[in-house]
Amino acid sequence: MNLAFIPSPSTGVIDLGPIPLRGYAFCIIIGVFVAVWIGNRRWIARGGTAGTVADIAVWAVPFGLVGGRLYHVITDYQLYFGDGENWVDAFKIWQGGLGIWGAIALGALGAWIGCRRRAIPLPAWADALAPGIAVAQAIGRWGNWFNQELYGKPTDLPWAVKISAAANRDAGTYHPTFLYESLWCVGVALLVIWADRRFKLGHGRAFALYVAAYCTGRAWIEYLRVDEAHHVLGLRLNVWTAIIVFLLAVTYFVVSAKLRPGREEIVEPAAPNDAEADGDATDADTTDAAAGTDADDAPATEPATDERPDATDERSAAPASDADDPLKKAHER
Repeated sequence: MNLAFIPSPSTGVIDLGPIPLRGYAFCIIIGVFVAVWIGNRRWIARGGTAGTVADIAVWAVPFGLVGGRLYHVITDYQLYFGDGENWVDAFKIWQGGLGIWGAIALGALGAWIGCRRRAIPLPAWADALAPGIAVAQAIGRWGNWFNQELYGKPTDLPWAVKISAAANRDAGTYHPTFLYESLWCVGVALLVIWADRRFKLGHGRAFALYVAAYCTGRAWIEYLRVDEAHHVLGLRLNVWTAIIVFLLAVTYFVVSAKLRPGREEIVEPAAPNDAEADGDATDADTTDAAAGTDADDAPATEPATDERPDATDERSAAPASDADDPLKKAHER
């Protein structure tokens, strides 16, 4: 008998009058806000403008939600299109079911559209947002706790999660794989922040590091899960997805480091630093122009003259000597 465990909520919905507040949706929303907040701070530190991350997230988040839901429905289609199932449930996103692979893939498409509209390089924006995405995942995984889903194999460990009996699950204590992934994502975020400060990652390499590190944890956490899933060559589909995406991320990291080493110097046109520099230059030009105008308007001063008579003038003013007088010379002759 397990005397220590993590209890599960009796319900995943809190009714605020006529408005139902669903724990799963609440965790997703909080995660998005935290991700944008972290991304905005990192973007400003890179020389970008405040609010740019949020503007692009307006495109990325809806695309990501649609992509995450599509991946879940496609890979678990039997839950919605099997015998006796209602296909309308595929639209009930608040009941859980978002695939991170689809969310990142389609969210990247939305971010690309937003970046093009702002003339911003997508890799730089992704680097700024990478740790925030990991933190958002860490928060979002607690939505699975509200829904009593995504748990692992039975265990008597003191941190096991207690699951109540329901339609497709048996009561008992299980590995809290949602907790494992939440903690892993926090570690990924810290790793990316440290590596970015230490090695000045740029051109999408901070995001690639996040993807590779997340895939590493997702592979072993997926192995503990016992929920229904498709298997390929004896491994769960998400394990294969994690392996493939990990290899792609590492390849991008290595190739990018060789082709485009270092970090972008300018991540956003007309950023505050650039505008301030232009303003300083304009002020300097204005000051120089004003100084020139003052010089032109100043009254011209006559050069100081020496009051002492010039030697030439002295000679001119002196009376001619007797030797130089021609009349006197003629008389003498």
